[in-house]
Amino acid sequence: MALKLKLGNRSNSATEHEDSFWKRLLRFTLVCGLFGLLIFAGVFGFYYYKYQGIVDERMNSPIFASTAQVYAAPREVRTGQKLTAAAIAQELRTAGYASNGQSGNMQLGNFQLRGDTILVKPGAQSYHSTDGATINTTGGSVMSITAENGVPLRAYELEPQLITGLSTDKNRIKRRLVSYNEIPAHMVQAVLAIEDRRFFEHGGVNYYRMAEALFTDVVLHKKAEGGSTLTMQLARGLFLSPEKAYKRKLIEILITFQLEARFNKQQIFEMYANQINLGQRGSFAINGFGEAAEAFFGKDLKQLDLAECAMLAGMIQSPNKLNPYRHADRVMERRNLVLDSMVETGAISQLEADRAKAEPIRLAPPNVDASEAPYFVDLVHDQLTQKLGDRDINREGLRIYTSLDPELQPLASDAVEEGMKNVDQLVMAMHTHKYKNGISVDPNVTLPQVALIALNPHTGQVLALVGGRNYGTSQLNHAIASRPTGSIFKPFVYAAAYNTSLNGMSLGGNGTFTALTRLNDDPQNFGTAAAPYEPGNFEHGEFPGMVPAYQAIAHSLNIATINLAQQIGYDTVAELGRQSGILSARGTPSVAIGTYNATPLDMAGAYTVFANNGVHLNPWMLASVRNMNGDVVSDFSPEARQVMDPRAAFLTTSLLEGVLNFGTAAGVRAHGFTVPAAGKTGTSHDAWFAGYTTNLLCIIWVGNDDYTDVKLQGADAAAPIWADFMKRAITLPQYSDTHEFVPPDGVHVVRLDKATGLLANDTCTNDFDAAFLDGTAPNNYCSQMGGSDDRNIVQKILGLGEDKSAPADGTPPDPNAPKKKGLIQKLFGGGDKPQQP
Repeated sequence: MALKLKLGNRSNSATEHEDSFWKRLLRFTLVCGLFGLLIFAGVFGFYYYKYQGIVDERMNSPIFASTAQVYAAPREVRTGQKLTAAAIAQELRTAGYASNGQSGNMQLGNFQLRGDTILVKPGAQSYHSTDGATINTTGGSVMSITAENGVPLRAYELEPQLITGLSTDKNRIKRRLVSYNEIPAHMVQAVLAIEDRRFFEHGGVNYYRMAEALFTDVVLHKKAEGGSTLTMQLARGLFLSPEKAYKRKLIEILITFQLEARFNKQQIFEMYANQINLGQRGSFAINGFGEAAEAFFGKDLKQLDLAECAMLAGMIQSPNKLNPYRHADRVMERRNLVLDSMVETGAISQLEADRAKAEPIRLAPPNVDASEAPYFVDLVHDQLTQKLGDRDINREGLRIYTSLDPELQPLASDAVEEGMKNVDQLVMAMHTHKYKNGISVDPNVTLPQVALIALNPHTGQVLALVGGRNYGTSQLNHAIASRPTGSIFKPFVYAAAYNTSLNGMSLGGNGTFTALTRLNDDPQNFGTAAAPYEPGNFEHGEFPGMVPAYQAIAHSLNIATINLAQQIGYDTVAELGRQSGILSARGTPSVAIGTYNATPLDMAGAYTVFANNGVHLNPWMLASVRNMNGDVVSDFSPEARQVMDPRAAFLTTSLLEGVLNFGTAAGVRAHGFTVPAAGKTGTSHDAWFAGYTTNLLCIIWVGNDDYTDVKLQGADAAAPIWADFMKRAITLPQYSDTHEFVPPDGVHVVRLDKATGLLANDTCTNDFDAAFLDGTAPNNYCSQMGGSDDRNIVQKILGLGEDKSAPADGTPPDPNAPKKKGLIQKLFGGGDKPQQP
């Protein structure tokens, strides 16, 4: 029986089965794909509209709030001042004035430079009125200043310079907004060459770079490539965190589409230029090319050259790793790479690139204090909040005009920086111990902090302020930290004594107080039996017994000073302290040696009473607040009050001159500061120095944040910083015209012999100047006994030589008074002609 196999039918069935499987698989895949596409579309649509709302909300208000701008005090140009017309022009250009048809803010002002002559015309938005002036210079000096109406002027104020902008938010971000037209062409070309060459051609996403970045992330397991365009970087910076995640990348793309749909490429680049982070300066984040140009080069963005533009563009990749102050070699290598990229894109020629590569990196000083005075600006911000309430200072774009001298502030910062190196050496020396086998250094050494305040003693204007040794490390402002004042309070004891005498009160039954009043410096108890108070001097037994007042303050004797305060009345001393701004002072024995607290800023104000004829001035920093159009929002007036007789103020100043000339601050003179000045050292737990010339007052404080004893004398830690700063300051024209302190009516200055306390003449060389109320100075010369003249017997007989005895009222001898007649003259006549001067 034959078998028949139906192989063909079976084969057809299998084929049909396989076809059916693939069809089902295809249908399933299509359904899944369609379903996935629907899900993707739903999710995409959800997030697209979600972030459209977020973008709408952000874009409906200004993207970057107008930052409040802080300005320095206006510079005064005076006739006779060392200054050229070109230098004035540069200052006005930096301030924003337009010049001779060039770029600038005509509303702020304009100028015309014509050789050695410059015509200045403030605009409607100027700090000043619109009154212009013509300034003529010759040989580097100002020869004349003429107002627009032809009236000669002695001085003319220029437009204040911008110090900085206030931080825009709690993250301490600073930016200086720029428009696209203000960005140099080289800056745009450099950024595109290194970051996004097809920026002006793509729709916001560079898909090729995205695919390349995805391959790097997935295949090579690296997350170093982002493939982000400028628009994507902007989207991330404005709306997202910097973390690397796929979800964030998708959201970034969605926002990118939104930005590209809303803005043209120039607008997007402008936003990018103001948003991009370029590192830190102190504790502030630098955002935008405008702020970076100022921070790194001390220039306006428009002033940057090709090499500087390339450097900033190169820093975008990694601002911290490419910090030019720390990694100059890396920055230069990256800058040169940017220049090569610009050659590749055709933005510059190879010759231009080579010239730019040969240019060294020239950076502004790294000390943030030197250019932006951050402690000062923080204080200004605090005062604005107190005076203007809850107003949004930044959003209103207010212009804040202050007291700061932009030339003096860097000198203050430099003096502090250099001086604290010396302080650190002194501290380290105290914590270094020598052994036979070497030395050991205490690992827990605390380095002290510092504050410097400089002000105009006749106006109270705070000209410079340093609140610590490093703002980036610590924003604690030591200029307003309350500390025991130590011996810099002692002058108020002596001033109170003078004031008491001028009010007709006898000093403890001993008559009028003078520089020669003798004070007891022997150890004694100023307390009670139940609560004894027996202070000592800095050096035990240094000046035992009775010492003249000028020596007591010159050598900062504690016991003698408390003894004087006891005679005046402790309450009297404390009251003068409070009237002078030292509000914590109380009427106890220890008030005389500065155990009560005050801030360095308070003490700067307190010392104005000595330098300003007994008038106390509250230190001030705010002059005026204006809106963006230049209209006045608020003006501020300094507070002043007479707290002391002008004569008492000068007499105290005379004592304080002795502190520098032969007392505890004699090191100031050894340091090379030789102009007339008065001051006082202070040593308690902290080191102080307070001193002033006829036109500049400065306070230095050095101490530990934890209130432990710094164990340094004011003469060693604070006075050298003061001397260095003042030496720098007097090189500036506005502080160079120092002179002797001028006594008021009723006071005169005489030369005294230290050994006898009598008037000095040629036979007494160990002498010094001292001030006295009229009628209270010694009458006799150091070489005389009981007022008889010092001529020999032959001179007396013949009427020869000069009689140097003083009048009984204590005034200096009159050189035109007739000489005393000798015996021969009395017998035979002659000698009546007055001596000619």
